[in-house]
Amino acid sequence: MGAVLVQRDGPATRLVIDRPERDNSLTAADVRELADRLETAAADPATRVVVLAGAGGTLCTGMDLAEVAGGADAGGGSGFFDLLRRITEIDVTVVAALDGRAVGGGVGLAAACDLVVATERSAFSLPEALWGLLPCNILPFLIRRTGFQRAYAMTLSTATMTAAEARTAGLVDELDTAQGRHLRRLVGRLAKVDRATVGEAKAYCATLSPIGADTREHASATFARLLRTPAVHTRIDNYVRHQRMPWEQ
Repeated sequence: MGAVLVQRDGPATRLVIDRPERDNSLTAADVRELADRLETAAADPATRVVVLAGAGGTLCTGMDLAEVAGGADAGGGSGFFDLLRRITEIDVTVVAALDGRAVGGGVGLAAACDLVVATERSAFSLPEALWGLLPCNILPFLIRRTGFQRAYAMTLSTATMTAAEARTAGLVDELDTAQGRHLRRLVGRLAKVDRATVGEAKAYCATLSPIGADTREHASATFARLLRTPAVHTRIDNYVRHQRMPWEQ
């Protein structure tokens, strides 16, 4: 069974990351599956909106550390970067829907989406620095949404941002009820917008805040270099083997 569930409802396709036993973390294969599901949804001419969510409300908690401890991700997360950039390109509106956490790569997914709807109990954090890493593939998309200082502060502090704080920062566009009333209303409005117009809007806005090939290569190379350092490897290995957090070592 795959890691991404597909639910269709008229003009909306819902993609649900379904790895609750791993807190909706993503392996490299999961990233590829999510990218494939996104392309399939976008290829359907009846689809106007893609809603990206996670089982149990948690959108995503980033990369699967067990896979990383096994020596995976030598590419520095370039596949994940490509997924984020593709979200910003396809000619359907992509909405992230949260009723829980977005951690690490989950923040990246939210930041790349066109709109983010979250309940008040949702929370956002970038814990990478605690491991000796940086959210290299996430920051270009987060900075585009929140501005430099907000993204920089999230990176260095590793502090959790509440949904209300995320809305003030520009990471969340609308606060919703647990029943998803606002999300349903938003999807209804978005479904009325022509796909050609969505594509034009994304292409034009990309010229105002471009994220190009140089950014991808720099992000991937930096992340891969940090991932190879002995200290990072030890911290991740100790967590996977002994459930010890970095500050407990």
